[in-house]
Parts: sequence; structure tokens; C-alpha cells
Amino acid sequence: MDIADWLNEGNPIYSNAKYFLTAIVIVLIVVVLSKISRRALKRHFEKSDHLGTKDQTNYLFLKNGVNFIFFILGTILVFYTVPSLRALGLTLFAGAGIFAAIIGFASQQAFSNIIGGIFIVIFKPFRVNDVIKVGDQEWGIVENITIRHTVIRSFRNQRYIIPNSTMSAETILNSSIDEAKTCMFLEMGISYDSDVELAMKIMREEGLKHPICIDNRTQNEVEAGVPQIVTRLIGFGDSSVNLRAYIWAADPINGFVMKTDLYKSIKKRFDAEGIEIPFPYRTIVYKNPNEKPN
Repeated sequence: MDIADWLNEGNPIYSNAKYFLTAIVIVLIVVVLSKISRRALKRHFEKSDHLGTKDQTNYLFLKNGVNFIFFILGTILVFYTVPSLRALGLTLFAGAGIFAAIIGFASQQAFSNIIGGIFIVIFKPFRVNDVIKVGDQEWGIVENITIRHTVIRSFRNQRYIIPNSTMSAETILNSSIDEAKTCMFLEMGISYDSDVELAMKIMREEGLKHPICIDNRTQNEVEAGVPQIVTRLIGFGDSSVNLRAYIWAADPINGFVMKTDLYKSIKKRFDAEGIEIPFPYRTIVYKNPNEKPN
């Protein structure tokens, strides 16, 4: 077969090659348009001063949505352009009953996730970079919100990939919404023989010395003499008197660091000033004196 015969439009090899090249061109055009759209979207948010600030939720969600839309459009165009794929599509749609039922069942969860993602972006129960706790999961930072799922990075640098429908149905504890200030509960147990007032004084002093501690009092509270760090006796344990200090930090992450530092410094002060942190005691009673060990 010479070149003229191969280029004959009636030749199936030529036809297949033509459709194959057309499909490649469509894919390339879709990829280019997707990149242009994402860059335009980024430029718009930069001009609007939404990108680079605390809230990137809308930008990331729309960027993922643009990718999804162009992917669907590209797939439809390829199927429509290539006759063999078009015939396959018509064959599939011909059996609309079973096929529609299968597709509807398979896509039900997918659409639920998309709707859940849209509700998250509209009502904003949490945003990108918020510190949240989902159900019984550990605390983490919202890293991304796609049209299907939400990505949460734990403080161990692990990623939780949670479907948006689940996020919409779960109870979410958000430490960053409205304001990031956090009150840390610093709890210590001391022995019944220790000086309670001295222990509470030490907890206040160590908290005030920490550079992360902030003053969250209102002007009225300052004038009324409310201390910056409130300490209270909150209960009695089997072997301890339980104390709690209420110490404020600018955000949960700094608050956690402050809390761990204070446990260490307070323990040192307790040891130096004779405040005992109790540990469990066991009393063994021998009813038969002959059972006593040697």
C-alpha cells in the first residue's frame, strides 16, 4: 500500500488515525482551557484579596470544580466525535432501564458528596486552615475541600480523607470559627496533705510567666479585680485534690504548646515547694498472719 492509498479517506486505518488525532486534540484543548480557567480564577481571587489570607475555601473548591467540569466536557466531546465511542454510548443508553438504575445507584453517593461540598462552601461550618475535630477523630487542620471530599491533616501529619456527605452529617468541633482564642484547662492533682492555696498560687504564677498566655478579660472584669488566670478546686479524687487553671492562648496550637510547658514548670515548682502529686497506694491486709511473706 502506497502513501496515496493510505491517505484515502475510505481506508479504515486513515479513519481511525484521524479520529484518534481528533480525540488527542480535544484532550489537549480541554487541558489548556482548564489551566487558563484556573489561572484566571486565581488571578480574580488575588485581586479580590481572598487568596493568601485565612480563607481559601472558595478558591480551592471552585478550582477543583473547574477541573471536574472540564473533565466531564472533554469526555462527552471525545465520545461524540469518535464514531465507535458514539456507537458504544448509544448502545449503553439504548438499555436505559437497567443502565440508568445502575448509574443512578452508583452516582447517588457521588451527588450527595457534591451537594455536601456546595453546602460546606456556602454555609462555612469550617474553612481551609481551620482547626477542627470531626466526631471521634483526632484534631486536625483543614487542608483542602474538593467537590467530593475534605482533606484534614492531623498533627501527626496524617491525612483524613472524609466524604463531604459525612462532613455534613457529623458533629464538628471548630476551634477557629469566628475567633481562634482558646481557653486551656490545666488540671493538676495534689495530695490531701498539700497546701491547696499554695498550689493554686503556683499554677497562677507559672501561667502568667509563660509568653503564650494572653489576657482575655474585659475592661469590666479588670476593674472588678478578676484575676487573669482563674484557678478552682474542681473535685476530690481517690487520692488527690483536683485543681484546674483556666489559661487563655491566641489559638489551639499555641495553647497546646503552652499547656505542655506549664505541666513541666508547675511540676518543678511543686517539687521545690513541697506540693505532692499523689500516686495510687495499695494496702494489703493479711487475714491469716501465717500468709505474710518472709
